[in-house]
Amino acid sequence: MKQIKLLLMLLLFLTTVIEAKDYNNRREVKNFINMMVKKHHFKRAELKKLFSNVKFQRGALGMFNPKYRKKPKHPPKHYSKHGSWDRYEKILLKESKVIKGVEYLRKHRSIFKEVYRRYGVPPEYITAIIGIESHYGYNRGKFPAFDTLTTLAFEPNRRKKYFKFELKELLLLSKKEGFNPKNVKSSFAGAIGLGQFMPSSYDAFAVDFNRDGRRSIQTTSDAIASIANYFKKNGWRRGEVVATRVSYKGNRFNRRKTGYRHKYYRSSLFGITPKYGTWRYGGKVRLIKLDRHNYDELWYGAKNFYVITRYNHSSYYAMAVHQLAQRIRKMYQKKYGDNLR
Repeated sequence: MKQIKLLLMLLLFLTTVIEAKDYNNRREVKNFINMMVKKHHFKRAELKKLFSNVKFQRGALGMFNPKYRKKPKHPPKHYSKHGSWDRYEKILLKESKVIKGVEYLRKHRSIFKEVYRRYGVPPEYITAIIGIESHYGYNRGKFPAFDTLTTLAFEPNRRKKYFKFELKELLLLSKKEGFNPKNVKSSFAGAIGLGQFMPSSYDAFAVDFNRDGRRSIQTTSDAIASIANYFKKNGWRRGEVVATRVSYKGNRFNRRKTGYRHKYYRSSLFGITPKYGTWRYGGKVRLIKLDRHNYDELWYGAKNFYVITRYNHSSYYAMAVHQLAQRIRKMYQKKYGDNLR
């Protein structure tokens, strides 16, 4: 009797955590289905079947609507005013991530070299993206993509319009590439594959590099080439620099606006100079400020740095990609003596 009671409690817990919903009776969903049928020629019965049993993704919704966010058992420690880059760096630039990146590069060396010849994007930068986005393929997401995007598209949150667009793109992609949208895993925001492409980016930038007739960014060769294609189409310049650290007077920098949105001629940046010798770059630069606990670290960001921010609109993200790429390249060359080109 005790075991049965425990089993019933467990089942109640599971049904509470994973709540199945039928979205077909919602006016907003009916309008969405009508649009997909009329404009994109989907079968109404197939769409109604998809929306009839959606696992409500409370965890994903909590990222965009505080009402659904669980209160942590142990509130985070109080952070000081400064040191945001110290904390960011500690998470994304661990030595173990560099070591795994080196081995990932070695394992797929021939693919990386072929992709570099075709797209001009250095292997270490693609490796860094895959390392940060999916830990080299070990963590591609645990959320069901269709259920997650449906939850985010039709439940109250600040970005539901965007998620409705991405839900449409996922369905179009599933039709074009011939897969069941219910069988795809994603991040809490619906990003898919080794490089964590949103469905719209998947359709715009994914390539069939291994020529098997399908664009699959769950496949290593297609994922590597798709990230390179993303960079190239967003303006990556073959052989150009990405960023370099600079010196300035003082410990905190507030003289100019910083971040990837603001560009300057180097000649106008008096008192700011490359920290390590000559930096061969003639274009406008961005000033990228990294908040350390005791000082601001300042960098020049070139056009290729800006391209990385098109993947994720964050200067910190782009800097993490750049620094992880440089550390991977340095360790790889020391270990294998290969220039990766």
